[in-house]
Amino acid sequence: MDLPEIFKQLGIALGLGLLVGLQRERTDARLAGFRTFPLITLLGALCTLLAREFDGWILAVGLISLATVIVVGNLPSIKTSEPSGVTTETAMLVMFAVGGCLMAGFTAVAIAVAGTVAVLLHLKPEMHALAAKIGENDFKAIMQFVLVTLVILPVLPNRFYGPYHVLNPFKIWLMVVLIVGISLIGYIIYKFVGPKAGIWAAGLLGGMISSTATTVSYARRSRQTPGPVTLAAFVVLLASAIVFARVLILIAATAPKFLNSAGGPLAVMFLAMAAIAAGHWLWNRAEAGPMPEQVNPSELKAAVIFAAVYALVLVATAAAREFFGSGGLYAVAVLSGLTDMDAITLSVTQMVNSEQVSRDVGWRCILVASMSNLVFKAAIVAVMGERRLVRRIAISFAAAFGVGILLLEFWR
Repeated sequence: MDLPEIFKQLGIALGLGLLVGLQRERTDARLAGFRTFPLITLLGALCTLLAREFDGWILAVGLISLATVIVVGNLPSIKTSEPSGVTTETAMLVMFAVGGCLMAGFTAVAIAVAGTVAVLLHLKPEMHALAAKIGENDFKAIMQFVLVTLVILPVLPNRFYGPYHVLNPFKIWLMVVLIVGISLIGYIIYKFVGPKAGIWAAGLLGGMISSTATTVSYARRSRQTPGPVTLAAFVVLLASAIVFARVLILIAATAPKFLNSAGGPLAVMFLAMAAIAAGHWLWNRAEAGPMPEQVNPSELKAAVIFAAVYALVLVATAAAREFFGSGGLYAVAVLSGLTDMDAITLSVTQMVNSEQVSRDVGWRCILVASMSNLVFKAAIVAVMGERRLVRRIAISFAAAFGVGILLLEFWR
């Protein structure tokens, strides 16, 4: 590293230290502030520079010296038994490492870490308020997602088994993690915006968590509470529109190249459903109302059920393609789409990735499954909902179904 580069990195170290130090100064931190943090970052940078020229023990000595300074600086509070946190002390150690990263050439990493440190220190009240809002059930949901993601996933074998060589435990559970993660994001947002956030939030979050469950909830509500059905109809329509956005997210996450083919027709379906929902809102001015209670989507039982359904759909699509060609795939799409869009979407996406089916056949299968899903939800409303809601949903879904037919016929 030449002399101009060294001074450049030292200047960045100084600036990052001043940034974090300024934040600590505003909080009246006793141990380190506007002057101390730049010195700590410069110490880390200089120790790393010397360690590159001489030996790594210099870096160790610098870190031990900083730890000693922290201990000595805390002696008065230790003697008086004054309780205090260790946030500033931890930030000092991190900023020492930031200085070292700069001199080692990891400039982008150092800047990102220092910026994160400054934000975390500044958002202390907001983060404490967030932690206070997380109830026992919400914490359980987060821990269950950790179990699904960090405990179960790493130990599963990444090999193919079973008929047609399509069952890979690791990849199947990875799709479970993806689905549970999307649903959990919606669930957490729902918990923080509150059940009275409005019907737009009800439709958006209902589509993210489970459009089928949302349809069931509002269909029951329309029958239990006779009166205007605008609220229920709008939420069901909006949640059904969000399903197409969710499908596009799944395709983008698992097969970005497939999105070039599938994105157009599925985006048209999303826009059509969204336009129908918006038109329903504008013409009827839906009343406000609370969202129904949502279920924790990270329950292990639900994850295992989805894994089983996904595995079954994988085998079914492979068998249908083997014996009946693309016609068999459409039949599986109709049956799978009746209850769940995620499994058939991921199954078809995997087949497109492995070039077992063409992209054109792939998006058509997904579109057919989505149309089947609309029929299933219309049947739910017909069985559980109030008569006027049935009429509104039937007309709206029929219009969306017509758009799907036109796409299947003319989209090339």
